Amino acid sequence: MDANRYKRLTRPGALKRILVRGTNWIGDAVLTTPALMAIRKGFPGAKIALLAKPAIAELLHHHPAVDEIVLYRDPGPHAGLGGKLTLARLLRRGRYDLAILFQNAFEAAAITALAGIPNRYGYATDGRWFLLTHRVPLTPRIRRRHQVHYYLELLRPLGIPVEPEPPMLRTTPGEEAEAIEHLRACGVDDPKKALIGLNPGSIYGTAKRWLPERFAEVADRVATEQGGVVLIFGARGEEELGAAIAGKMTAPTLVLSGRTTVRRLMALIKQCRLFITNDTGPMHIATAFGVPTVAIFGPTDPATTSPFGSHHELVRHPVDCSPCLLRECPIDHRCMQGIDVGMVHTAAMRQLQMKSFTAPSTASSGSKAPVIYLDRDGTLNFDPGYLNQPEQLRLLPGVGQAVARLIRAGFMTVVLSNQSGLARGLITQDQLEAIHQRLRELLAEDGAWLDGIFVCPHHPDDGCTCRKPAPGLVHRAQRKLDVSPDHAIVIGDKATDMELARNVGALAVFVRSGNSYEEEQARMAERGVAPDYVARDLTEAVEWVLKTSGVVGVVASFGGSK
Repeated sequence: MDANRYKRLTRPGALKRILVRGTNWIGDAVLTTPALMAIRKGFPGAKIALLAKPAIAELLHHHPAVDEIVLYRDPGPHAGLGGKLTLARLLRRGRYDLAILFQNAFEAAAITALAGIPNRYGYATDGRWFLLTHRVPLTPRIRRRHQVHYYLELLRPLGIPVEPEPPMLRTTPGEEAEAIEHLRACGVDDPKKALIGLNPGSIYGTAKRWLPERFAEVADRVATEQGGVVLIFGARGEEELGAAIAGKMTAPTLVLSGRTTVRRLMALIKQCRLFITNDTGPMHIATAFGVPTVAIFGPTDPATTSPFGSHHELVRHPVDCSPCLLRECPIDHRCMQGIDVGMVHTAAMRQLQMKSFTAPSTASSGSKAPVIYLDRDGTLNFDPGYLNQPEQLRLLPGVGQAVARLIRAGFMTVVLSNQSGLARGLITQDQLEAIHQRLRELLAEDGAWLDGIFVCPHHPDDGCTCRKPAPGLVHRAQRKLDVSPDHAIVIGDKATDMELARNVGALAVFVRSGNSYEEEQARMAERGVAPDYVARDLTEAVEWVLKTSGVVGVVASFGGSK
């Protein structure tokens, strides 16, 4: 890549109109939304147009990162060579300065080249390198990363911050009202009824489908226990599957397979209290809306395509041949046969329980709930040194119950962790995310969860502003979670945690559950840092927090305490 050309491209104000070629699959498109938002933030003065097929255009209609959508109709007027030339002429009239190609196909580069877009930026895949003016190498490391990171990494050479945020979709109040009215018209008219979403199909192939009779059995159990109604979703062509599952159930059901537009599908999924699904596009829609989701994985790789963020749980039966990524299983479908109804039901109950605990303390805009900032190693889990595998993570005794008590008392719970192992090459980002997924799963067993996890990935010598005891991680949490700068408590097993508390004006609670209590005590003495309370472990720390705050009137007791 020509360095001078690259500098001209990233000069402030150089780009006025940007075309993004979207992906063709619903799930992939949801996972591009963090990258779309990164483009918006990286080029705030530019107009961003999305070139996408109709289903993806529907999905991303009203998305805040997109100013306009150009429809790519193939099949339709843009099919064949003549259709591609027609589309190229249409794009030429847009006078775009830059095309960013999320789609990896040769034709994406060819169409934008024919359109005369002067800067064409994308991964050098599918033999299209000569059509790209700015080529990003697709390394084995990037190929192995989660799809959210895959699209974000494409943007890294542009100098755009690539901090991963959960995927985000938008529906309008009118669309949501219409979805509720649609349910009423279909006989679901009790607003107190729990809506249990079921997505038993997969247009990719039958290998990704869990057994229909087991979907029916688990949905029956959950709906009966929750007094709910089951909404069965599916694409066109899956109507028979949906009807067959409904026919095996005794709980109230509504088969919506093949009967919704993309926008209606989104609005209906958003109404669900729980979503049970195979690895499909609707799975990603559900998690983008924060709907508690149980995702059943068989032949696909959760390291790259699992739901991203919180409010979900994976159910798998590990076998030697998975992930195979095949559309049809050539043997006995053992990866799905090994997942029984009890496994999925248990995961569903954990998700429902977690949702019920979090409902009163969710940080909606302007809520400013009190927050507990938790260290990770030595505070929540045993500290083995450098933790780099999820199976190494073991919670300290009583941690799940302690975090659940904080949530029930109305606190937000946020983990702040220094992870210099990333900069040292001792752990990868994917390994870290797998560890944090495991942490969430273990906490969920006790009905607990975390509102956020924020890490400093830098080397101690980098001089960053986010490595504890610097306040950068707290500031990031305040911005992203709408957390109040007041009414905070830091709980940790290190002197740096206590210093962080002082640096952000929070109460400081030291726990002796880490590996080096005496050393940390000496460090605190050297630095003149004294915690507000020293506890044996997190359970005792939470007891003190609840007594100090009186559980009720937390805000009043914390303001100006020091």
